[in-house]
Amino acid sequence: MAGGQERILRRRIKSIEATKKITRAMELIAASRIVKAQARVAAAKPYSEKVTSVIANLASGGAGLDHPLLREPEEVATVAYVVVAADRGLCGGYNTNVLRAVERAIEADRQAGRDYRLLLSGKKARSYFAFRDFDIHADFQGYSDQPSYEDARNLAKAATSLYENGDVQEVRLAYTRFISMGVQEVEVAQFMPLETPETTHETDEVPALYEFEPNPTVILEHLLPRYADARLFAAMLEASASEHAARQRAMKAATDNAEELKTTLSRIMNRARQDAITTEIMEIVGGSEALSHDQHDLVSDDLLADTIEGHLVELF
Repeated sequence: MAGGQERILRRRIKSIEATKKITRAMELIAASRIVKAQARVAAAKPYSEKVTSVIANLASGGAGLDHPLLREPEEVATVAYVVVAADRGLCGGYNTNVLRAVERAIEADRQAGRDYRLLLSGKKARSYFAFRDFDIHADFQGYSDQPSYEDARNLAKAATSLYENGDVQEVRLAYTRFISMGVQEVEVAQFMPLETPETTHETDEVPALYEFEPNPTVILEHLLPRYADARLFAAMLEASASEHAARQRAMKAATDNAEELKTTLSRIMNRARQDAITTEIMEIVGGSEALSHDQHDLVSDDLLADTIEGHLVELF
């Protein structure tokens, strides 16, 4: 093996080992963050479920059904998309899947003659749509890793403002649902007008009767924005858990690929070194045999000369 080629292979193997250490560390970090993200999703459920239950009971009595956040528009001319993506990459197809789903939905709206507005959460969402010359109404960054309720309120406030002012007639929420460690699904769902939670379901329990003070409509007026905040916060928490799960899988695959590539390059280098050593040994053996053959021929010539000289002495 040429010395230059061996140095190149050693340098590549060393680089792969360094990359493997990084991907392994990122895999472990993502795994630890998934546990925390799942705990936050579970912790947010009781509040979200309680708000949903109260709104369901208020709406079942007809309270506030004419509220702007509940009123169905006569015609949808403009749709706003609240897109929840990540601030960082190295998480497989997590960002690409949700962003392409939104892009397809916008294209369908264009074909139907509807305009769009984009409210983005995450640096990757902004770079994706800015590169493709989409009109971005607002973007928020720094929310994806550990989203807070205040982050959700800021994003929901921007969407609510557009909807209540009549700039858009529908708001859709695009995010990645966390189903399990190995399964996450992109969802593009209606966000506004808010869908009134259903109270009718098959059960033997007698539904409770509530008395509201003050007027149910007044309560609903204050509760609906919180309901929107809670829905968006739950979506952001699920998206965060999905991001960490996707990153763990991606980094594990990268670590495995690095190990496989390192093994392959090591075999190539060792095989080439063995071939070089074998070639050198064959050259040494060949040279030794040639040297032995030359010495044998020299000895034979000396013996022949001595023999001829002896015969000549005997003749004379």
